[in-house]
Amino acid sequence: MRSARTESFAGRITHLQPEGAYAVLAKAQQLEAQGRDIIHMEIGQPDFDTYPHITLAGIRAISNGQTRYNPPGGLPVLREALAKDAGARRGITVDAEQVVVAPGAKPLLVLPLMAVLEPGDEVLYPDPGFPTYEAAIRLVGANPVALPLVEETGYDLDLAAFDARVSDRTRLIILNSPGNPTGGILSRTTLEHIAAVACERDCWVLSDEIYMRLVYDEDVLSIAALSGMGNRTIIVDGFSKTYAMTGWRLGFGVMPTALADKMSLLLTHSVGCTATFTQLAGLAAVTGPQDDVETVRTEFRARRDLIVRGLNEIDGVHCPTPRGAFYAFPNVASFGRPVQELAAYLLDVAGVATLPGTSFGENGEGYLRLSYANSRANIEQAVERMGNALASLAPAG
Repeated sequence: MRSARTESFAGRITHLQPEGAYAVLAKAQQLEAQGRDIIHMEIGQPDFDTYPHITLAGIRAISNGQTRYNPPGGLPVLREALAKDAGARRGITVDAEQVVVAPGAKPLLVLPLMAVLEPGDEVLYPDPGFPTYEAAIRLVGANPVALPLVEETGYDLDLAAFDARVSDRTRLIILNSPGNPTGGILSRTTLEHIAAVACERDCWVLSDEIYMRLVYDEDVLSIAALSGMGNRTIIVDGFSKTYAMTGWRLGFGVMPTALADKMSLLLTHSVGCTATFTQLAGLAAVTGPQDDVETVRTEFRARRDLIVRGLNEIDGVHCPTPRGAFYAFPNVASFGRPVQELAAYLLDVAGVATLPGTSFGENGEGYLRLSYANSRANIEQAVERMGNALASLAPAG
């Protein structure tokens, strides 16, 4: 006889849902198995192979037997290199003891919250935003408080809403700039406002900067570079987007040394350590030539311009120009349909896999997310298919 206790699970995980991209990918692959031609605009990963010198460094490490345990916080040589590189790119001084290496950036979105939050604390986070933010907040027993992003300001934060949502229970503020799914960049004015509030109320800030190297027409400012923020900012970054290393699972965080020490303990008791050969590949990425990064960034800029121009030519679609990352976030509210329904329609009728904006929070209603980490030919074909499919849906009003 089965016990009911083994058929129920802890309340802390009952809110967890699959990421929307994986759910749409599964449906798209089902259609492909039936012979349909699907253009994938739903997955947020570079369509380039990992750069050759990085791959060779990983292969050499495996061939040389560098496949054993290593310190939970990361190889000292990689932590030193990251401290130098990450600090220089942000205009701050970083010590190696402040750097923590993890198997991907996602552990660095969850484990620091375990270290600094108590049940009932409030966390402000962007909506629409990466779904792991809200999931992680709830997982540690804190209360998520959504911060709307404003299309008219390039998806900057709504500061009036921010001020209205800050409370005596606010313990952490999550930022993402450049942002997923919007491609928006937080302005200096916004960051200075948030920094002043964080200092006044003694809050932590977790700044997800995974797309920091993928900006096209400007520099991006890290809140860690502002006065008073060095001892309260947790920078999250990684290799997946910049170096096309999504499957290598290699991320890093920069934070105050005391928190970095606690993070090493949390890594010890969760993942143990990050693979040595993966870290040595990452070392080659950071210390080696950056030509491929710049070549890819230039290509992404061209793809961005191509998809934005094409989407804006579709009647009823308005797409602001994203300033970073590799996502377009067009406004499709004029069609008067829930975006979940509209995304399903485009997949079934046009053979184009997109994500509904609601995969990133309630404030994503009325928007679709398209990844332009795809070839120019596929982008042109996807936009043409979408235009033909949407032509039969008269925009509301």
